[in-house]
Amino acid sequence: MADTLMGRIPRADLPPALHVAWDTLNGLTGEPAFVEVFAQHPAMLDFVMREFYGKIFFGGQVAERYKQLARLRLSMTHGCRTCNKQNVPGALAAGITQAQVDAIGDYEAGPFSEAEKAVLAYTDQVALTNMQGQLSPALYARLRAHFSDAELCELGVVMAVISGMAKLAFVLGLVEREPYCPFGSGAAKLS
Repeated sequence: MADTLMGRIPRADLPPALHVAWDTLNGLTGEPAFVEVFAQHPAMLDFVMREFYGKIFFGGQVAERYKQLARLRLSMTHGCRTCNKQNVPGALAAGITQAQVDAIGDYEAGPFSEAEKAVLAYTDQVALTNMQGQLSPALYARLRAHFSDAELCELGVVMAVISGMAKLAFVLGLVEREPYCPFGSGAAKLS
């Protein structure tokens, strides 16, 4: 269960246009805190739901399959239990197999295409846990075998927004964390 200090607008008090978002999130994760908190600033909720997810994540130039893989790898790396609850079904619906979901932790040895492995390697560079992330010449060559520079920009923005939103969700207490989450209460803290 999310433990946020932020005010929440219960479903009954949400505008009817947000009921589908609430129902979808609650149905997938059992935790609609994101919608309830962000409903206080409808323009921000609209940006995330319509502008980012609607136009870029589910639209854009890059096939959704690659974005779903990146999102799942990020949520598993970051240890967001709430995210994993929605990202696994999203990946499966986009054509990712259960065998691929199960192998995502060791994707280089897993049942992934070369394009998928390149995307996952790119994802590892963007992950919040990789403070030294970079696009090396070798990784760039792997990616360019399958994607244009414009598509790499799109993938990068998708991963950056997802990573940033995950971090914000952790900070605001909007999501449950996996026991291994590096951003949990047991993680190293700065004084």
